[in-house]
Amino acid sequence: MMKIAIGALIIHKVRSLLTILGIVIGVAAVILLVSIGNGLTSIVNEQFEELGTDLIFVMPGKIKFGDAAGREGGPPGTSNNKLTPRTGIEIQKRIPSIIATVPVATTFASVSYKGEDRVTPILGTTSNYAIIRKSPTSFGTFFDASADNGAKKVAIMGQTVLDDLSITHDPTGEKIKIAGQTFRIAGVLEAKGSALGNDQDDLIIIPMSTYERTFDVDKVNYMYVKTSDPEHLASTVTAIKDVLLKTHLKAEDFSVVDPKELLNTASTILGSITAALGGIAAISLVVGGIGIANIMLVSVTERTKEIGLRKAVGATYRHILSQFLAEAIFLSLTGGLVGVLIGTGLSLLLRQFVNTDITWWSIGISFGVSLLVGVTSGMGPAIKAARKDPIDALRYE
Repeated sequence: MMKIAIGALIIHKVRSLLTILGIVIGVAAVILLVSIGNGLTSIVNEQFEELGTDLIFVMPGKIKFGDAAGREGGPPGTSNNKLTPRTGIEIQKRIPSIIATVPVATTFASVSYKGEDRVTPILGTTSNYAIIRKSPTSFGTFFDASADNGAKKVAIMGQTVLDDLSITHDPTGEKIKIAGQTFRIAGVLEAKGSALGNDQDDLIIIPMSTYERTFDVDKVNYMYVKTSDPEHLASTVTAIKDVLLKTHLKAEDFSVVDPKELLNTASTILGSITAALGGIAAISLVVGGIGIANIMLVSVTERTKEIGLRKAVGATYRHILSQFLAEAIFLSLTGGLVGVLIGTGLSLLLRQFVNTDITWWSIGISFGVSLLVGVTSGMGPAIKAARKDPIDALRYE
């Protein structure tokens, strides 16, 4: 039966190929878009795993999760920001389980080196940042606590900044200007690459105290808090909130966030995005199904006399139904297989530029849906063909 169906489709090669194309596009789009969404989720998970399970984030403003997700009071760095490096010191002093607090302040400033200039993100923090963020150096060393205590003008450079300033050698010990002031290059961070479109190597790190003097600010954009008791992170979060409230901050002035809560929220959002992308792509499969239904209806009309002749020589309702249904299934099966190959290939190709994660369930679902679409779309025309009266069919002009 399938051989007869294939032969009938080959007669109208162009029409059959165009119909298959609709299924190909749908299946390939589902696989590609879902792989991109899964890739984004994987990156987020990797970033949080890299930070570890013993870190807590303290940020200005009020952050809510779940149905009330959003920020109240403005983003970090705005006029309502009341967090300072001293806030971290107070937290560490009052909570025994806190190992370290690492304040982070960020801004943009002009950077120049031997006639080369550019605007670069400048990050002010303490020596513990290198440990918390696992940031080893490829040249030189990260500055120590004495550099922060003495407000020394030393800088740790990211690889992207080196490349943009045309520095191709070890620049440790050389001078660089940041916001018009001279700094000594103490080290160069090992390259980390990009994550979620953010270049992690495009930054210069300087001591927090130096940052405050250079840019005349005493506020931080966020703060890492490292605890020795990751098993009881929730109680530590509560303790930090109590300390901040006792230092005359109001509840709306800050947020203390368990990274698991951030991860769950991010995963939920990315999961919804992935599902939406897959749903949008699946519309192409519906369009492909309409194409199959259309070509099968046209085929039934064109082959009315053939149907009448076959019935006249003994073909049953089941034979005619099976033949036309086999044609529809062949179209969707071929389109599904080609779509899987193209979608998988494009995902692998795109992996050279962005992270993609191909999953077997996306391949299985898209291919299964393509077959379902073929059967559903072909059933109506097949039934119509099988019900034709042989005498009327033979008389059809």
